[in-house]
Amino acid sequence: MLTLECLGNVKSPVHLPDYNPLDIKAGIIHFGVGNFFRAHEAFYIDKILKAEPDWGIIGVGLTKGDHSSKKAALFHAQDCLYSLTECAPTGDRSVRIIAALRDYLLAPQNPQKVLEHLSNPDIRIVSMTITEGGYNINETTGMFDLSNPDVQSDLQNPENPQTVFGYVVEGLRRRRAAGTKAFTIMSCDNLRHNGDVARKAFLGFAQARDPELADWIARNVTFPNAMVDRITPTVTADIAKALNAASGVEDGLPVVAEEFHQWVLEDNFANGRPDLAKTGVQFVTDVTDYEHVKIRMLNASHIMLSFPAILLGYAHVDQAIKDPALKQNVENFLTRDVIPTLKAPPGVNLQHYMQSVLSRFSNPAMADQTLRIASDGCAKIQVFWTQTVRDLLLGHKDCSRIAFGMAAYLEMLRGINAQGQTYTTSEPAYTAEQEALVHSDDYAAGLKLPAFDAWRDLESSALDQKVIELRKIIRTQGVLAALATLPT
Repeated sequence: MLTLECLGNVKSPVHLPDYNPLDIKAGIIHFGVGNFFRAHEAFYIDKILKAEPDWGIIGVGLTKGDHSSKKAALFHAQDCLYSLTECAPTGDRSVRIIAALRDYLLAPQNPQKVLEHLSNPDIRIVSMTITEGGYNINETTGMFDLSNPDVQSDLQNPENPQTVFGYVVEGLRRRRAAGTKAFTIMSCDNLRHNGDVARKAFLGFAQARDPELADWIARNVTFPNAMVDRITPTVTADIAKALNAASGVEDGLPVVAEEFHQWVLEDNFANGRPDLAKTGVQFVTDVTDYEHVKIRMLNASHIMLSFPAILLGYAHVDQAIKDPALKQNVENFLTRDVIPTLKAPPGVNLQHYMQSVLSRFSNPAMADQTLRIASDGCAKIQVFWTQTVRDLLLGHKDCSRIAFGMAAYLEMLRGINAQGQTYTTSEPAYTAEQEALVHSDDYAAGLKLPAFDAWRDLESSALDQKVIELRKIIRTQGVLAALATLPT
């Protein structure tokens, strides 16, 4: 097993940390220690720890259950070490051991220890990857949802929290009481203006708990916006076995990622930050244009590809992008619907960016699951497609391709592909009543789902009618027949 004691036995060409992990002190707490975080933020932090050993990371998990407990036990058994395999589209690979994570806490097992760390002056950044839908913003009101039962529990029992909002705000309350400087709250989720969303969420919770504390947080905490990008697929047991066989490392928590990685970060920190510019992080005053390019091109086409791919029986993204009809639809979507209304940031060529997206999707080493990409489609559609849909509707432009994407999404939610095989989708935002709309014989019923709320203020009858038409074709003739009706 991969441990600090056995680190010296790891053989070349696996890259080892260029610092002694025992010398590292924690300066960051991260909520949501998933594969993306381990291949992205922890990867970047790992590169600066030799020069700046005070920026190690304490990971925090918030979920209960056997899976979470086993994950925590594995982290502890491996001294929080893990291997990261980076794969290029050419087939080249490299493996490194990441030691940036210096502790892992499962919050339900020891909430007070998490709060102690949040109160520690050494902690200067609290970061998170809690998914696009994890910020508890009511899509109708645009405000933090105080009716959430876990939020209500945290408001009533603030010293024994359950949510990230309860933990962070209680940690800040204790810092304020002790005269300790506030930390930065840094979102690393795929959200447009993720820092602004985080600010709304945490201040919304704090205001409900204590208005004076909320005012102090508003004055002292910063919430930098960020654009993050790296494809990190799910690691199944078979994939983990293959990764370990290739690396020669006995790792219970291996991660695989594409070679490409990008992090554009607003330079807005309340209590210092590591010199991540040395690792390629782009510090800017405004990340907006970078966000728009990534979200509207890469993320938007990822789901545009994956929804119909699932219906066709493609389990992996690289398989789907090799289908000529699916690839052409993604290219047409980007070239005709997205790029004409997209502002390129300095140094970014949108046509070149599109080609890089298609190349990244084609990387067979990723074996990235289409079901993973399609999960929580409600939140992803609202984040990744809204601006494009609004631009098309306001410009009275052809909406056929986005209508196809919506139709494919609704048909995909029904859970059966063209081969008659069933699968399970993950849509945590939907109630049982909303899920029933998908299975209704009324093709228009699914249009009531909140996935499409962000453009209800616009005239969209032609778009809605096209979605209904394409759903009928997909259901009766198949995905490819529906694609064949789109303008070329």
